[in-house]
Amino acid sequence: MYTGMEWWTKVRLEVLRGEKSKREVLREEGIHWETLKKILEHSEPPGYRLKEPRPKPKIGAYLERIAQIIEEDKSLPKKQRHTAKRIYERIREMGYGGKYTQVKEAVRELMRVKQEVFMPLIHRPGEAQVDFGYALAKVAGGDQRRRHDFEHGEILLADQQRPGRRKHL
Repeated sequence: MYTGMEWWTKVRLEVLRGEKSKREVLREEGIHWETLKKILEHSEPPGYRLKEPRPKPKIGAYLERIAQIIEEDKSLPKKQRHTAKRIYERIREMGYGGKYTQVKEAVRELMRVKQEVFMPLIHRPGEAQVDFGYALAKVAGGDQRRRHDFEHGEILLADQQRPGRRKHL
């Protein structure tokens, strides 16, 4: 596999600019025409690509059960969730004949794929972000519904009885 970026770019540009013919490049560089085809299709070396995933003859039948166990564990506290070793023990009771490493890798991959993604919120100076919510508060011995505004980490109490009046906490 040819992965040198300078060589890849040189060959690509020579053909695309018309400086050399495809046949001339094949002869000079000693490469196969399929390789030249890849060079012309991709601006950088594409690397190794599997056409289809490798078969998993031993663990394949148990992947659905492993995914189910992981999904059920989401409702449990972290300390009570199944470890890869415990999942291995459970599927071994069901007839699994493979080794622990396969289970560990399958659990890692399922956790990685189903992991929650967080997008950071960035607010530049001058941009506003305001969230609000309502809460019951005991004021002067009685319950009152109050609106809470949150601006850039500060909590502001909007007094509903006197609109426009705000108190910083």
